[in-house]
Amino acid sequence: MQRSGAHIICDFLEQRGIRYVAGMPGGANLPLYDALSRSRLRHVLVRHEQAAGFIAQGMARASGRTQVCLATSGPGATNLLTALADARLDSIPIVAITGQVPTSLIGTDAFQEVDAVSIFRPVVKHAVLVREPNDLLPALRHAFDMAESGRPGPVLVDVPKDIQLALLEVATPPPSTASSHSARPAITRDQLARASDLIRHAERPVLYVGGGAIHAEARALLQEFAAREQLPVVCTLMGLGAFDPASPQFCGMLGMHAAPYTNLLLQECDLLIALGARFDDRATGKLSEFCPHARTLHVDIDRRELGKLRNVDVGIVSDVSDFLRAILPSTPETSRPALWRRVAELRERHPLPEPKSSDGSLHPLALMRALAARVTPETTITTDVGQHQMWVAQALPIRRARGLLTSGGLGSMGFGLPAAIGAALVTEERVWCISGDGSLLINIQELATLAELGLDVTIIVLDNGQLGMVRQQQQLFYAQRLSASCYERPTDLLAVARGFGIPAYDWQPHTSGLPLLTQLLAQRGPQLIRVPLTAAELVLPVVPSGAGNHEMLGAQLEHG
Repeated sequence: MQRSGAHIICDFLEQRGIRYVAGMPGGANLPLYDALSRSRLRHVLVRHEQAAGFIAQGMARASGRTQVCLATSGPGATNLLTALADARLDSIPIVAITGQVPTSLIGTDAFQEVDAVSIFRPVVKHAVLVREPNDLLPALRHAFDMAESGRPGPVLVDVPKDIQLALLEVATPPPSTASSHSARPAITRDQLARASDLIRHAERPVLYVGGGAIHAEARALLQEFAAREQLPVVCTLMGLGAFDPASPQFCGMLGMHAAPYTNLLLQECDLLIALGARFDDRATGKLSEFCPHARTLHVDIDRRELGKLRNVDVGIVSDVSDFLRAILPSTPETSRPALWRRVAELRERHPLPEPKSSDGSLHPLALMRALAARVTPETTITTDVGQHQMWVAQALPIRRARGLLTSGGLGSMGFGLPAAIGAALVTEERVWCISGDGSLLINIQELATLAELGLDVTIIVLDNGQLGMVRQQQQLFYAQRLSASCYERPTDLLAVARGFGIPAYDWQPHTSGLPLLTQLLAQRGPQLIRVPLTAAELVLPVVPSGAGNHEMLGAQLEHG
C-alpha cells in the first residue's frame, strides 16, 4: 500500500511502542502533524521546543526507553539544541525529528532554513538529513539503534517537507522495526582475572558508581557485589539511586558538595572500582589529587572513557551489569574489619555539617530531611540546577533507580519542570519537581502544559530571589562582589502559577509548620508550593575550583 513519509514516521513510532511525542508544529513539519492527528500517538503541545526535548528526556530517564520529540525547521530546531546537548552528556536516549524546508530549497537561505545536521552534529550521537523518500525508514531504524546501543544518547533526524509528503510503497504488514543492536563487548578471562586480583589484594577499596549503573539496571547486582566484597559505596550525582541509601555500606555522593568523610575516605583508598562513571570534574576535583594512592579498575560501556582522564590499571569495556554478572562467581565473601572501623571513624569525625539557618527558620537541608519522610517508594523526583539540586543530593535519599532525574553533565537550568511532565506521563505516578526560582523561570511557560495535562506533579520551589549558586560563588570566591546574581524585582510565583491554572501555595517554614506541608503534599494533581529562603543560605561544604576534594570549605577536616 502507499503511505506518505509523514504517515510512515507515525507508523514506525507506534510500532516501536512510543505512546507520547512532545513538540510544536510549524510550516516545515505540518505534514507530520497532519499524520499525527490520524495516528494513535498522543501529542504533548509544549510552549517552547526546548521543553519538548526535556519532556522526552523525562520520559526516557523515568522509563529507560528511547523517547521522541518534534520541532519544525529553523528556530524550532535550534530551540532543541540545549535539550539534546544535555541528553548527550547524561547518556539519555532520545530521537528528535525535525522538519526541514523542501529539498529543492536547501542551501538557498529559505524561510526558516538552518543546516540542522551541522549545528547538532557536535552534541548528538548521530545526525542525518533524509534526502530521498526511500531513505526515511532506514534512517528512523538507524536513529533508534544509535540512541539505544552502547552508551545511549540523542539522535537527530531532519526530514524535509517534501519527503514528509512523498508517497511510498510499503509492505503489508509493515517491515519489522526490531532493533539490530550490535552484540555488547565481551569480557575476557584475562580481564576478569586481573580485576579479581586487584580486588582481592586491596585493603581499602571503594566502589565508585556512576549513571552507567542505572542505565545498565545494575542495582541488585551492585548490592550483591558490594555486600560480598564488603565495599564502601560512593555515587556520582547521576549515580544516586543505583545503590540503596539505607545500606550501611552507602557513603553518599562524592565530590564538590559531598559529606567530608566521603571525600576523605576516597583520599585514603588503595583501589578505586569505577563502574559506569566518567571522572567528571565535579566528582573528582583536582584530578592529580583524586584518590592519589589508589590503583584503578574502570568499567564503562564507552571505550573512549577508559584512560581519558585517569590512567587505569585494568580497563574493561562493558555494560556494568554484564561485568558484575561475570565477576561475581569469582569473588568470595570478604571481611574487611579494619576498613569499616576507619569508615566509622571518618563518619563520626567528619559528617555533613548540621544544618543551621541564619535566621532561625528551617534550613534547606532540614527541609530535605522533612521531605524524605514523606516520599513514597513510587515517587519520582526531578530537580533543576543550583543550590536546591545539591541540597537534594546531600540529604534526600533516592530509594530506587530512576528515582532522581536531574541534569548532571550540562547542568541545564529549566530542566526540572518539563522533565517532571515527561516522567509523570510514562510512570503515571506522583512526581515532585524541586526547583529554585531562577531555574523555574527559564521554562515557566510549561506550567501551561502541565495545567492542560492535569498531571500529578508537585513543584516545590525554593525562592530566594536570586541565582543562588552564582551568588554563593561570588560571595566565597569573588570577594563578595555580587554581579547580576540578585533579582531587583522578585517575581510573584504564586500569581504566575495561578494565572497558568496551577493551584499555588505559600509555605512559610517558621510559621506554617510541617503539618501544613504534609497536607499540601498529600493533594493530588498539579500544584506549586513556594518555600521562601533567605539569600544567605549556602551549600556547604564546597570544594573550591582547582582544589582537591580533601580541601573542602565549610567543614573541619583535621585528618589523622
